[in-house]
Amino acid sequence: MSDSIDYGKLMHHAMRGLIQQVLQDVAENGLPGSHHFFITFDTTNPDAQLADWLHQRYPSEMTVVMQHWYENLEVTDEGFSVTLNFGDQPEPLFIPYDAIKTFVDPSVEFGLRFESSELDEEDEDAPEEASPQEEATDEGASHQDAEVVSLDQFRK
Repeated sequence: MSDSIDYGKLMHHAMRGLIQQVLQDVAENGLPGSHHFFITFDTTNPDAQLADWLHQRYPSEMTVVMQHWYENLEVTDEGFSVTLNFGDQPEPLFIPYDAIKTFVDPSVEFGLRFESSELDEEDEDAPEEASPQEEATDEGASHQDAEVVSLDQFRK
């Protein structure tokens, strides 16, 4: 048994559960209103699945946008699969939750960033401010910075 409670790890798990719940609702009901997501993920994650040409173009990380055009969104306990449009070329992706680096919904100024640092294990699992960079998007997607819920004020 550990001699302390790992709140960072628990928070990390809870925030990924929040993403799963949001995506499950979108899979069942579609994106409401002007909601859309910028999702940056680690393409080197062994469970991430993407076309070879996308992996070559984005060898370490990739940002996708779910907004106007997406298909086949399926949400599991491990991650989600979705087909997105890359220059009029539909491509299926599987993104494990533990590969997600940022999740941002600019329509409501909400975002999460999952940092991992080998040098600073204390902050390894803490969600932090996110500012997405548009790399791969669907048609008509716009980019806005998002204000993020910060939990730093509750840390001691």
